[in-house]
Amino acid sequence: MMLRVVFLGTSGTIPSVERNPSAIFIQFGQYRVLLDCGEGTQRQMMIAKTGFKLNAIFITHLHTDHFIGLFSLLETMSLNDRKEKLTVYSPHPEFLKAIFNAFSYENLSFPIESRELKDGESVRFGNFRIMAFKTDHIVKSYGYALIEDERRGKFDRERAEKLGLKPGPIYAKLAKGESVKVGDKIITPDMVLGEPRPGRKVVYTGDTRPCKRVVEVAKNADLLIHDSSFTSDLQDWAVETKHSTAKEAAKVAKEANVKKLVLTHISARYKDASVLLSEAKEIFENVVVAEDFMVIDVPYSE
Repeated sequence: MMLRVVFLGTSGTIPSVERNPSAIFIQFGQYRVLLDCGEGTQRQMMIAKTGFKLNAIFITHLHTDHFIGLFSLLETMSLNDRKEKLTVYSPHPEFLKAIFNAFSYENLSFPIESRELKDGESVRFGNFRIMAFKTDHIVKSYGYALIEDERRGKFDRERAEKLGLKPGPIYAKLAKGESVKVGDKIITPDMVLGEPRPGRKVVYTGDTRPCKRVVEVAKNADLLIHDSSFTSDLQDWAVETKHSTAKEAAKVAKEANVKKLVLTHISARYKDASVLLSEAKEIFENVVVAEDFMVIDVPYSE
């Protein structure tokens, strides 16, 4: 099943000509979710051709560069005659509800629900869930982890042959997790399948200092998208504003044993983001700097 991550906005607090404020679109099979929604996100979605059929929106925190694009996006969805309810998850749902009420968003073509997922809570979509986890920023903030369910183990042909099973439709049914009857015997999938395999995991921190909770949640993740606002010469400023440097993000990735790291929330002071990349690579090799409209397809590791 396809798991695709589209970076719609990768700038720090101040956008640049090349970078829009924070927003990430994820498509997992038939489901589509948005993580953060900075100013101009709907236009970025048009350019990226993601469409507006979202199943949910997850806001990491209520700094305007992470959520102010939400309102024009909702208006556009209504003008497109959306009917399905849309849930917006954020650390302060009552604040968003007040804005929705003040600007008569109850008159949109579809109902809106504003909710909070507390640390460790999840919402399920098909065969995956999105879990909130607490991060360390100057306001209440959450990161979000997309966690796919375990997959069935690989079909073991040698075990099947020892049971006297011949190749054909029986193999296919067992590989799908279905039991089959052969003569007087019932053959169950566990008799011919290996150990369950882990699903994929994508973790997005939003704005944060490096923290233990991120390491815990990102353990063995396929993709970690981490705040990387500054280079290490601005370490003091990163601490004061509760952001991370590229080197710190790389240390988190290494400690969590992730497969791939993406640096995002890039300060507008860096016209050439290669300085961030070079700093991170000193610690963690498999790293890239996010760019607007960059697409990453997350494969199965085995």
